[in-house]
Amino acid sequence: MPDHTERTERTTAMSRRSVSRAAAATGLAALFGTTATGTARAATRRTPTAQTTTSRSTGTGTGTSQPAAAATTPAAQSVTRLGPRTLDVSLPSAALGRNAPVRLILPSSFDTQPARTYPVLYLLHGAHDDYTSWTRETDIEAFTAGRELIVAMPDAGPTGIPTAWRDGPDYETFQIAEVPALLARDYRASGVRAVAGVSTGGYGAMAHAARHPATFAAAASYSGILDTTAPGVPSLMDAIVARENLSPLSLWGNPILNLLTWRDFNPRSRAAGLRGTALYVSSGSGVVGGIGDWLPEALESALWPSAHAFTDTLSLLRVPVTTHFYAGGGHSWAYWKREFGTSWPMLAGALGVAA
Repeated sequence: MPDHTERTERTTAMSRRSVSRAAAATGLAALFGTTATGTARAATRRTPTAQTTTSRSTGTGTGTSQPAAAATTPAAQSVTRLGPRTLDVSLPSAALGRNAPVRLILPSSFDTQPARTYPVLYLLHGAHDDYTSWTRETDIEAFTAGRELIVAMPDAGPTGIPTAWRDGPDYETFQIAEVPALLARDYRASGVRAVAGVSTGGYGAMAHAARHPATFAAAASYSGILDTTAPGVPSLMDAIVARENLSPLSLWGNPILNLLTWRDFNPRSRAAGLRGTALYVSSGSGVVGGIGDWLPEALESALWPSAHAFTDTLSLLRVPVTTHFYAGGGHSWAYWKREFGTSWPMLAGALGVAA
């Protein structure tokens, strides 16, 4: 990455460290019946410093990432180059009614092998974070140097729940259809895909793969929300939504009155759709066996039963899954970076790239 981009990333790094704690506080507020208002909020999202920007079409619109029922006309597609291999695309989205960002890391051979196509690894962010999180919190750029794949990190909105909202945007269509269409059209993406995500992004990885069988060769979840109807989890989802000043009912409606909708978007309920997809699920026990980092560990503990219920259902269906359930651990990047590395051989094998 160029020096000026590194400096821009570092200026927000410290405030971004509050994301996992903010998410943990949100979850605990839901689980213990208190309000999420007043807990530490994540830092204001930024626009990366541009080196070069190009546009593909004309139009008008807004750049807000707030889910809303009222759609606007998307603006022109633009590309902001951050480094030799890394760029941000502002993609006009009919599903969202606005432009939405996706960060791309291109393979090292992209310019020198113009006839070559590449598999794609989709990396999904968590709640109260954004599409820059993987390059900010991990060494994914350096890690993929020399490996022949495209890395795509699409926006999922401020809640990080990449789904079709009942009263709002359709992040599922954005990530499943519109971003792949962009990559196939402009970046020579092949039809081979894998998806991985943290927290609500882990939910998205498994929900996308289950709801769209055979779309992904592999899916990985790190501390994901994998059973959205498990005890306490609907309240957690509602708290995540409410934290962004949105109506909880705008997600999937009431978890009791609209139970069929909640089940339809639940990875555990759709687990049969994962047959034939290479799977990796990791989660920590949190407080039990933890080191005393209370907020992230407590949220990790809250998600532990949900992850086990999901993998137990896979076992009953005889759908193979690689699991790593570890003692302690918190809902934070310190653990997710490690789990990504552990799952990498499986993802690489599915994508057909060097491990």
